[in-house]
Amino acid sequence: MRIVCKVCLSLFVMAATASFAAPLRLYFIDVEGGQATLLVAPSGKSMLIDTGWPGFAGRDAARIAGAAKEAGISKLDYVLVTHYHDDHVGGVPQLAERMKIETFVDHGPNREDSDDTRANYAAYEKVLHGAKRRVVKPGDRIPVEGLEVEVVSADGAAIAESLAGAGQTNRLCAQEPEPAEDASENARSVGVVIRYGKLRVLDLGDLTKKKELQLACPRNLIGTVDLFVVTHHGFTQSNARALVHAVHPRVAIMDNGAHKGGSPDAWQTVHDSPGLADLWQLHYAVEGSKEHNVAADFIANPDEKCEGKSLKVAAEADGTITVTNARTGFTKTYKK
Repeated sequence: MRIVCKVCLSLFVMAATASFAAPLRLYFIDVEGGQATLLVAPSGKSMLIDTGWPGFAGRDAARIAGAAKEAGISKLDYVLVTHYHDDHVGGVPQLAERMKIETFVDHGPNREDSDDTRANYAAYEKVLHGAKRRVVKPGDRIPVEGLEVEVVSADGAAIAESLAGAGQTNRLCAQEPEPAEDASENARSVGVVIRYGKLRVLDLGDLTKKKELQLACPRNLIGTVDLFVVTHHGFTQSNARALVHAVHPRVAIMDNGAHKGGSPDAWQTVHDSPGLADLWQLHYAVEGSKEHNVAADFIANPDEKCEGKSLKVAAEADGTITVTNARTGFTKTYKK
């Protein structure tokens, strides 16, 4: 019996080690100021967060398909649509023509009183006809094999209970100005925390400050994270200091465009976050000038007219993060 138990334990340890043998791969695809982040788990299962813009002769769908090919996948297991603005959901019809999509994930119906957003949602609904769809709420999980993907915000609501290891009183809340109300789809964004072993990634879509603070005040319901996808492309309307500094990221990636996002004050908030080793940008932010942009090695596209280069991340289960600039091949590794 003792021998059998030792064999069972050995097999268990071997299986657990094998499941964490490969890194989680993330591709921050340049869609010129929108979002399209491809995650490929060690299991080979995939999730794309948002699909970039419509139009541009299918530019964003082509870039996503190119990243998928590089990652060695021929279909997308999940496409998470954080909200219904055209730089996030607009690319769905063109992408669906190029790649098989197993399941769409979103927060439910459009809530914004805007002709553009209604049109975006109508185009999305056409693609949904006959497709698998999951409407999520805070606390739900998206079952990407090999990862834990927990929804922390959706449709204007936030988790009520803290994640494991979180829940501490946030002293930064007392210094946070009262944020403006936001009736747009940004405030309805689906936000997720992605776990792989000891690694934690936070992506809140375009969630605006009032909703961010529901996650951060009076208690930090998120806890700390290793990789922070800078909210709302680095716009002023998002990235409340009480949230960004409380989650204490080691690495941050901003999916801004040359003239979209990268607002100087939001950039500074992220840049000054305690414990942050580096901030990376998809574009040089013209609004920020030299004082509010990182060094060229950490920017995928320094020129306004660019080739749409990406930032790539390999994230290990022990929390090690390696970021590569596809434009130059410059790579930096961050140990936990």
